Amino acid sequence: MPPPLAGHGRKLALALAAILCACPLSTVASSNTIAECFSDNNERRIAGCTDLIQNPSLDPGTKSLAYAMRALALSLNGALSEALPDYDMAIKLDPGSAMALNNRAWVLYKLDRLSDSMSDVERSLRLAPGSPHAYDTRAHIHQALGERTAALRDYEQAMRFGGEHLVKLYQCGLEAQGIYSGPIDGLYTRAVRQALEVCVTRSACDPLPADEECRAATS
Repeated sequence: MPPPLAGHGRKLALALAAILCACPLSTVASSNTIAECFSDNNERRIAGCTDLIQNPSLDPGTKSLAYAMRALALSLNGALSEALPDYDMAIKLDPGSAMALNNRAWVLYKLDRLSDSMSDVERSLRLAPGSPHAYDTRAHIHQALGERTAALRDYEQAMRFGGEHLVKLYQCGLEAQGIYSGPIDGLYTRAVRQALEVCVTRSACDPLPADEECRAATS
């Protein structure tokens, strides 16, 4: 099994990138500090976001993003319990952050707090009903609850909104599980559906691959 959140690293990063494109960052903080907070390196991200959070002049929107980014870095480092208070603060500062709600839902799912996780992801989907990342999170929760039909439906919704890239990720992840042997071509075929139908019956099956897998095929 991959380390905690490894399979969701790129998915969360893509979701966050979409949020950042829509939210102008505060001009109070230095560009270098902001760059550190939103870097790809988790340790630099934690340090940079901590500096941003400690800036008393930072506007609430940017501070919410800084908390969410630090939480994401902590999550990707496996510090799930440490990430939760940061997500709590991000959502307190910006209750309408669908990204933070979905990412907190994923951490709660990993901590086996499935009821709390479902509550968060449902709120996220109400705010962003076309989010493939939230549908993927809810699919994982349904799967953990043994709700196979609902899980399969949400995986299909995730592919519908996530497009070819997400289909490729699922194809590669299902191949790694040993239940798919077709091409990694981004097409949702009967073979992909059949593999997902098998996957949702297994609590340990994750159609998302570890981040180090499938880079060439899904780039």
